[in-house]
Amino acid sequence: MPERQQEMRENLSKNRWKRGEATVGAWLTIPSGHSAELLAHQGFDWLCIDCQHGLVDFSAMVEMLRAISTTETTPFVRVAANDPAEIMRALDAGAYGIVIPLIETAADAARAVSACRYPPVGTRSSGPIRASLYGGSDYVSRANDEIAVIAMIETAAALENLDAILATPGLDAAYVGPSDLAYALGMVPTGDNSEPRHVETVETIRAACERHGVAPGIHTGSVDFSRRWLADGFRMITLGSDTGFLRGRAREQLQALRDPG
Repeated sequence: MPERQQEMRENLSKNRWKRGEATVGAWLTIPSGHSAELLAHQGFDWLCIDCQHGLVDFSAMVEMLRAISTTETTPFVRVAANDPAEIMRALDAGAYGIVIPLIETAADAARAVSACRYPPVGTRSSGPIRASLYGGSDYVSRANDEIAVIAMIETAAALENLDAILATPGLDAAYVGPSDLAYALGMVPTGDNSEPRHVETVETIRAACERHGVAPGIHTGSVDFSRRWLADGFRMITLGSDTGFLRGRAREQLQALRDPG
């Protein structure tokens, strides 16, 4: 029986950014296909598997990508570093977007974009072992248009080189890491941050993204901050993480039981 031909799956989140629309996602740090599938079925636009700070190794990442595939949720992976080999491996496993931490220069951004794009525009090696099963039989010919490249802006050097980074051809989104950004500003990291200088810096990054046609994104840990940054024009919003949802709901229910009045 001949193999079924299938057009490449659309990157729904990236295409919404192109239309100027906002998306809401969540962070996955628990190395579990079951928890990833559970969150994927809640209606998030995208989910990002965290291979930088979470407990997820490559084998767990693959199973989590399979789990997300049961839905229309777009699967992203945050790699541990701007390493072409690591980026390509995540893409070949089926990631539809790569979040790259600690981008500090235009050269860093160009390196990340190149690793995500097939020749002649990039240096990605051909071998989409699982990606073509998830993405479709014409994956190789269309992947350059569908895969999202997302640079994290979170250091003092990144702020100094902000416009040069965002002018990098092929960069789709820039994602603010509020805790590391606080370090860059000489502050104690708190996650969601209302310090005026922190807020001003985040708004500066958002405005620079708009100037360069790059979707602005930011990590949040609460509905209040998600609403705040959505209203400000951010298009890639993280509502929270699997561990945060689990911890918060468990604490809430336990406190309600122990202190009903």
